Amino acid sequence: IAPVAAMLIQMAISRSREYLADETGARLAGNPLSLAGALEKLDGYSKRIPMRAGSEGTAHMFIVNPFSTSKVARWFSTHPPMADRVQRLRAMVGSR
Repeated sequence: IAPVAAMLIQMAISRSREYLADETGARLAGNPLSLAGALEKLDGYSKRIPMRAGSEGTAHMFIVNPFSTSKVARWFSTHPPMADRVQRLRAMVGSR
């Protein structure tokens, strides 16, 4: 049970770091909507041309997950869903 628990904790930390990086980047840029648009473009490109070479072990180093994954595999991804990231950025505009 300990290895599974450790993996789940690691993924939760990685996902919260992604959200924090998005928020920090949006604040530095001064416009969360610009970052949201850029993330949507990156997500679209990664879906059109998924990486075939490489390792899932390096996926956490990318802004978006460069590998096409099944819905079940997304549960264990280090990247939060792009729709959630974009939604959080758009919510920043309303909270100002």
